[in-house]
Amino acid sequence: MIRSLIVFAITLISLNATAQQALRPVDYVCPLAGTQTSRWFFFNTATRPFGMVNLSPDTRLGGDWNNGYLYGDTTIKCFSHIHCWQLYGLAVMPFTGTPKGHLGTNAYESVFSHNHETVQAGYYSVDLKTYNVKAELTSTTRVGMHRYTFSKDSVPGIYFDLCATLMDKIQSANLRKVSETELEGSVTMAPTYRRPKPFTVYFTAQFSQSIKFLGKWRKGQIVSESADTISGKDIGAWVRFEKTTQPILMKVALSYTSIQASRASMVAELPHWDFDRVVHESQDDWNAWLSRIEVSNENQDMKKRFYTDLWHALQGRRIISDVDGAYSDNTGASTRTKYTLKDNHGKPFPHYNFDAFWGAHWNLSLLWGLAYPEVVDGFCNTMLDLYRNGGLIPRGPSGGNYTFVMIGDVASPFMGSAYQFGIRNWDAELAYQGLRKNAFPGGIRSHAGYEHDMKNPRGGGIDYYVKRGYVPEGIEGEGMHKDGAAMTLEYAYQDWCLSEFAKALGKKTDAELFAKRGQNYKNIWNPATGYMHPRNLDGMWIKDFVPVSHNKEFNTLGFCESNSQNYSHYVPQDPKGLIELFGGEKKYVARLDSQMIKGEGQRFMVPHGQHGTAYGDFENEPALGIPYMFNFAGRPDLTQKWVRTIKSALFTNITPEDGYHGDEDQGMMGAYSVMMAIGLFDFQGGAALKPTWQLTAPVFDTVKIHLNQDYYKGGTFTIMSSRKDKNDCYIKSATLNGERMKKLWFYHSQLANGGELKLELSDQPAKNP
Repeated sequence: MIRSLIVFAITLISLNATAQQALRPVDYVCPLAGTQTSRWFFFNTATRPFGMVNLSPDTRLGGDWNNGYLYGDTTIKCFSHIHCWQLYGLAVMPFTGTPKGHLGTNAYESVFSHNHETVQAGYYSVDLKTYNVKAELTSTTRVGMHRYTFSKDSVPGIYFDLCATLMDKIQSANLRKVSETELEGSVTMAPTYRRPKPFTVYFTAQFSQSIKFLGKWRKGQIVSESADTISGKDIGAWVRFEKTTQPILMKVALSYTSIQASRASMVAELPHWDFDRVVHESQDDWNAWLSRIEVSNENQDMKKRFYTDLWHALQGRRIISDVDGAYSDNTGASTRTKYTLKDNHGKPFPHYNFDAFWGAHWNLSLLWGLAYPEVVDGFCNTMLDLYRNGGLIPRGPSGGNYTFVMIGDVASPFMGSAYQFGIRNWDAELAYQGLRKNAFPGGIRSHAGYEHDMKNPRGGGIDYYVKRGYVPEGIEGEGMHKDGAAMTLEYAYQDWCLSEFAKALGKKTDAELFAKRGQNYKNIWNPATGYMHPRNLDGMWIKDFVPVSHNKEFNTLGFCESNSQNYSHYVPQDPKGLIELFGGEKKYVARLDSQMIKGEGQRFMVPHGQHGTAYGDFENEPALGIPYMFNFAGRPDLTQKWVRTIKSALFTNITPEDGYHGDEDQGMMGAYSVMMAIGLFDFQGGAALKPTWQLTAPVFDTVKIHLNQDYYKGGTFTIMSSRKDKNDCYIKSATLNGERMKKLWFYHSQLANGGELKLELSDQPAKNP
């Protein structure tokens, strides 16, 4: 802890020393925030927005959770090029002395210190003490670039630990020396529990100096033959160079379709050897993306937190297509190369690899829909690629195939909100066809979490839902997260999203059907307990029901990574109807306010894996909409109070120990924090026929959103807040384009036209702003 505080103090001094210079948004990003606990894909440095390459140091290997880069570790095992949802590969490491690559990463790891480490968006450097080597990393979208500075008396070398276990195991690999300055090869990832098929990444590696020697190993033994190639299981290689006083540069280009495509990426993205130029271009690229939302006030830490959150929201879910739009379709019996469609500018849409959009309607859908609509278009087209290839719109594809991660049909709110926001560069009729299929037996809702059975999936419970209007507990089928009450609530919201989508497409009969199904949440409301209460297969309420567990459970029966205390508010489609079930506005406000007070006692979070014990779990998705429910119960002041309280408690610090908690979930928590910081939110996830934005107090004096004019013609939407104290969180008055607002919400169409929102803030609540 003391060491990390010293490092961050040095960083702060550096920032203050350059404060007279105009800091750009990219300069505020703190990649080390939250790295004390981490997931494989969490830590990022040498990468571009949604980049295929995420070239980063690994301090722990062998799993998804608490692996990759962890701040408390003192050794680096390797640098690997892929840190993605269920994807990993191509470990390298510079070294000197006797080769030990065949003995594994534990044998050749290097000691390092944070005092000799630089971590920025787009650039990473560290002194590897074991080898007296300075390692520097940067990247383009599909090419990683290394610069290694060796001591003048050492013989430089680089390991290619092709079959090193990274997030998970490598099935096989191959490598071939093409010339004195180039290698090529491939690495095939073994199937995982979540990604059921192998997946291959191809690479081309080029060096700034000629290779003096190519060594190889197999199954822990050095191979003596002189061949310039090696292939199979448990293999690796190393290259040696002549002694030099100049840094050795290495470029590694990736593709998931072919070696030739990786070489094409090298030509297209990085034909030169100017490392510093790539660093500057990477940071300029990041700055352009981050500058879509400009914020201003005197608090530097607020800006650092904001742009770190925004930075996380622009990665984690990564491009896996080539520069020409080629990608690997792995939904069939064999892997096939397909091509994405092109956008309105003639460029191929990216094809993405991503975890489920479970809960994204309260974070990424809103942020991307607001500031990055072209990204939404890309993801919608990716989901339609999967539908054309495999017959289902996915909820979290990896390796070109379905994973069936989490529950429900999370594409319905995502694609529905895209259409309602006016983001429509994808085939809406085809999408509706696929989403409608998902809402019935045989679609994605037939599958429980990671239920890979394609012939007769039953774990999703959609058969029961269609027949009974709810999913009971104890249903048949394989997979995880077979939580009937949670499925019922999420299916009902997703049905409403489909209803609104159907209305927009003129499908009246379907709109009525799905609107009726959107009321199914009432089928698990138990007036006797006053909560959403799971039912058994026989239709009776489960016995021994508790809204909150006190035994450190992952979840309580019926609720996905949560409990009834939180899921009882999960009705984005009908907040007024839910409030009536609670007994009206006054009773609802009293219940919810009491819950928030108890949640504050837990700091609004619980340890990961103990979600069943939470009164307000704002480091996991099911609870994220809860504080905004006060808006619909006539108490917007309490929404304003609790949103600011949660923001201050959980989403303020930027240290490795306290930056993020539990699972940041590939930008979801970062995006949620961004929306709280700018004071815009939509409890209905943007999926209504006429989406709205509900207001809370921004933490900044000015928020300027630069709209993408390919989608929104307004140019800029500016939010200006006046306050006496930085802690003022209540909206006293609001004007939109000079007109006083009577309600603290407005339509998305008004924002899309650009304009100016002025807020007068106070330390006292105002019932009627």
